Amino acid sequence: MKVSIAVVAYNEEKTLPRLLADVVEQDYPHDQMEVLLIDSMSRDRTWQLMKEFEESHHDFARVLVLKNPNKTLPYGCNVALENYSGDAFVRIDAHASIPSDFISKNVAVLDSGEFVSGGPRPNIIDGESNWKKTLLAAEQSMFGSSIASYRRSESRKYVSSIFHGMYRREVYDAAGPYNIYLTRTEDNDMSQRIMQAGYRLCYDPSIVSYQYTRPSLKLMLRQKYLNGYWIGMTMGINPHCFSLFHFVPLTFVLGILATTVLALFGWPQLAALMWSLYACAVVVFTALDMIGSGFLATKLLLPAIFLGLHVSYGVGTLVGLVKMPFWSKKVRREQAEKSKEIK
Repeated sequence: MKVSIAVVAYNEEKTLPRLLADVVEQDYPHDQMEVLLIDSMSRDRTWQLMKEFEESHHDFARVLVLKNPNKTLPYGCNVALENYSGDAFVRIDAHASIPSDFISKNVAVLDSGEFVSGGPRPNIIDGESNWKKTLLAAEQSMFGSSIASYRRSESRKYVSSIFHGMYRREVYDAAGPYNIYLTRTEDNDMSQRIMQAGYRLCYDPSIVSYQYTRPSLKLMLRQKYLNGYWIGMTMGINPHCFSLFHFVPLTFVLGILATTVLALFGWPQLAALMWSLYACAVVVFTALDMIGSGFLATKLLLPAIFLGLHVSYGVGTLVGLVKMPFWSKKVRREQAEKSKEIK
């Protein structure tokens, strides 16, 4: 089976070399691997690094470097889909790392009769500072980010979304290209459309890939805000691609607003109850992390980090939902105009 690996990157000169090194280390036959590198008009050395890789690695079936003039990720994914020639396709994030058996294990699952394969994507850090370890603890915690149980599942099962999934060609042929309007939720939308087309997403715990945690709290909070924002916006295009757990932070933020208003009008009991329960939860999960992975003084800040992540995500979702009706109306108008042009 010929496999096409796609990497869409923007200003990733620091992370791209180690990911490309992971690609070189794959134990799957290189003459059955195609590498597509898509540069989203980077302003650093990303394009040069891609070209250097293309010129120096001739053992792959093909290395193709392409530009994504529209810059956004779904556009870049579609550039890859328009140019790949493999029997199967997998897109790897530029902030990721893959073990040497990543491709071969995915292929084994597809060879067993599945059409989509993938597995867990634990977070890792670049460096060993105590602060980065603390940010990693927040990212890894079920209370911080990873509510979905299958992210930790040790059994093979079918799921509603998958990390760094590998797809047989006929899956994308049936589901169509990525939605160019969804800047951060394109994978959620695609997974839902793939299942709607009749395919199942097979999660295998032995297929592991890794995602680098954002190196600062500011970047992590921005990431959570934008994740939440695009969930709110996407509700105007494909509300079926999310599950209830995506809206837990929004519920928390709405709870803060509602109980604060009630407290101002003389009913503080609900606010006291909500914050008491939340405080108990953050203390418990902070203690569980320290028991499991060791004490660090910086981990005493985990309760505040948890609060920041939850509020950022929830506020992002709220803002997205407020903007969504106007944005989705604009999207539908543009889609209708494009449809007329095609006809």
